[in-house]
Amino acid sequence: MANDQARVYQGDNPVIRYFEDLSAIPRSSGHEQAASDFVARFARARGYEAVQDETFNLIIRKPASPGYEAVPPVIVQGHLDMVGEKKEGVVHDFLRDPIALRVDGEFLTADGTTLGGDNGLAVAFAMALLDAKDAAHPALEILLTTEEETSMKGARKLDVGLLKGRTMINLDSDREGILYVSSAGGVRAYHTAPIVWEDASGAGTPCRVRISGLVGGHSGDDIVHERANACQLLGRVLDGLRKQLPYEIAKVDGGMQSNAIPREAEALLYLAEADRAAAEALVQDWDAVFQAEFALVDPGVRVELASGWPDGAEGTSGGKRKFSEASKRAAVDSLLLVPSGVIRMDKAIPGLPRTSTNVGIVATKEDGVRFESLARSSLRSELDSVVSRMEALAAALGCGFAASDYYPGWPYRIESKLREVFEEVYLREYGQPMEVKAVHAGIECGILADRIPDLDAVSYGPDLYDIHTPDERFRISSVERTWHFLLQVLREIKS
Repeated sequence: MANDQARVYQGDNPVIRYFEDLSAIPRSSGHEQAASDFVARFARARGYEAVQDETFNLIIRKPASPGYEAVPPVIVQGHLDMVGEKKEGVVHDFLRDPIALRVDGEFLTADGTTLGGDNGLAVAFAMALLDAKDAAHPALEILLTTEEETSMKGARKLDVGLLKGRTMINLDSDREGILYVSSAGGVRAYHTAPIVWEDASGAGTPCRVRISGLVGGHSGDDIVHERANACQLLGRVLDGLRKQLPYEIAKVDGGMQSNAIPREAEALLYLAEADRAAAEALVQDWDAVFQAEFALVDPGVRVELASGWPDGAEGTSGGKRKFSEASKRAAVDSLLLVPSGVIRMDKAIPGLPRTSTNVGIVATKEDGVRFESLARSSLRSELDSVVSRMEALAAALGCGFAASDYYPGWPYRIESKLREVFEEVYLREYGQPMEVKAVHAGIECGILADRIPDLDAVSYGPDLYDIHTPDERFRISSVERTWHFLLQVLREIKS
């Protein structure tokens, strides 16, 4: 920031001040170089070694403070990238525009977009540690990875031989007072319903069916709440329409990220003018059905039938084209049948999903309608089973299928000195026991623990809400407390 007058946050907490600086730099997954360069310059300006690899992972070394020279190094880890989601009608280019921050009461949030607290807060904590002159700590290895929100490519490509530490604090969690010590593994699945394009002359009047107003959320943390998935709801509406009247499809789209529950989806249709009134009545019926079904978890859900298409939409489907009848059937059937939601709950840990899938993106391409899902499970056998079922479904519908970017789960470690330190410091600072839990979301701890022998790791962070949605926000006081808590933990690591 050029000066304090330009800042949204007027406090003196270094973490939030550095987070605000970082928010000026676009850093969607796959586009983290500028953010990586920014933090590397920050570290080198303070005399620290900063190593960047070809994927723009960043390792920064800060020597031990006096009295801690004999203690083994501690890795402090997070990721540089963020999920880019925005509210309908918001003009924002995640590859070029800074995040517009604002203070809303006790929270810091963004103006119509995701905030990037996941995981920009970890980067800001790391910068604050690098700048802290009086902190007591062992030697630190700051590890900031890339593409965590998409393929976890950074953690998978990292040369772990560059790291000397075997104790790691991951700062990619979102609840103060909860220490995460285990997470699910996952894989991305791609289902493609092939399109044969036909001439749409005489097909009818352009209109669109739109699903909107959903809460969405993180497909790992929030899928247990059974919120509606806009892509699935669109499939139900299109299936209901085809049973009552004819229509043609030119495009179906929904969602923006495979690890975010879709909040919006729409289909561009051709509909005979004579059927317009009947279609409007059917859509109104579905609107009432969904409002009743999701009254408690998605009270803002809406289904609408609108005339015309958005500006430029005709060009995106090639102009005056429609799906063939077989292509329409495959697309609608896929919207109905590609699984999304909790598949099995964990029997040992109440309230924790064991296996789930999330259809996060549906996009019409030239050769087909592409579904991108993220499947998760704490059991590799169940994850493999889900992928096999998805592949069998694709074959039965005459669709293509592929799976990639598998990442391992993070198993619970029975003996953990680091976990004990966190629990002891928390009890002393807060006067109550810390919760120790597993999480269904994927965390890089799984990949790194799989690749670094005998890694003792935990994951912690301040209160962060509605991750992967434009309502994302963090509690300012929680960040301030977590910064103090982290300093106390590092002070207590003496072996």
